[in-house]
Amino acid sequence: MINEVQDIHTLISGCKAGHRKAQEQLYRSYYRVMMNLCLRYTKNERDALEVLNTGFYKVYKNIHRYHPGQASLYTWIRAIIINSCLDFIKTKGTKEESGELEQAANVHVPPAVIAKMSASDILELVRQLPPATQAVFNLYVMEGYKHHEIAAMTGTSEGTSKWHLSEARKKLQQMIKEQTVP
Repeated sequence: MINEVQDIHTLISGCKAGHRKAQEQLYRSYYRVMMNLCLRYTKNERDALEVLNTGFYKVYKNIHRYHPGQASLYTWIRAIIINSCLDFIKTKGTKEESGELEQAANVHVPPAVIAKMSASDILELVRQLPPATQAVFNLYVMEGYKHHEIAAMTGTSEGTSKWHLSEARKKLQQMIKEQTVP
């Protein structure tokens, strides 16, 4: 990412003027971190790249709306990329929910079982959640957003956000239990 404040202002000015080199530098500077963010919401690299490119198109198109005093460039770009991920989930997600797991009301997984799992194992289970549920889980647990912020981002109510988080927890508990039962 870009480190120098002067370079950021020069880069933003170049992007506002439509200079392709400035846009390419901005993309290269934030590619890795934003691609990783997209991969959390999508389930494969192809979709993540599509969402990333759509998001950066929105960044370039709306760069004139960026105000350095309100948020860092990273935060502003990240918000646009997250919204692009959520848009992707809304349009594509309904197709993938047919394979949803059955609800597990009172599944308890001992902490010792979870402690034995690697972070990549847990992330793989998160990727198996239905898209809307996965998005809320990622925003709340991994990104630290509050339910009212998630509701605003997704265009739903706080109650819907809380429900999706509850569903994510139940389904993750059920999947972990299924993996540990011989």
